[in-house]
Amino acid sequence: MKGSCLCGTVRYEAARLAGPIVHCHCTTCRKAHSAAFTTTARADRADFRWTAGEEALGSFESTPGKLRHFCTRCGTHLVAEWVAQPQVILRVASLDDDPGSRPSAHIWTSLEAPWLAHAGPIPSFAEAMPPKA
Repeated sequence: MKGSCLCGTVRYEAARLAGPIVHCHCTTCRKAHSAAFTTTARADRADFRWTAGEEALGSFESTPGKLRHFCTRCGTHLVAEWVAQPQVILRVASLDDDPGSRPSAHIWTSLEAPWLAHAGPIPSFAEAMPPKA
């Protein structure tokens, strides 16, 4: 699977996922991505490599021992890693290819945004909301 940032400067490949795809609701994921949750999946370090743009990578240690890597040109968050663990955490939305599996769980929901509604009366649209008449 190939992945990249918004501007295309930083690119990577992951041979396969090493676990399920999940939606993480932890506070640091929400803040780092400015989103209600972020969709992640792990890849073994041996199956992951940067293919372009390493000189444009920045990182931020959001928790002691956890680095979040992003493109310094466009800001896209690409992967995170616990430096002492054998896997990296892909940001699934940065994948250019279909990973072939779908999210199987929401995690850290004890920290989710209180305004988030998983289901209910909020309408859904296949594309943009239609203009009001």
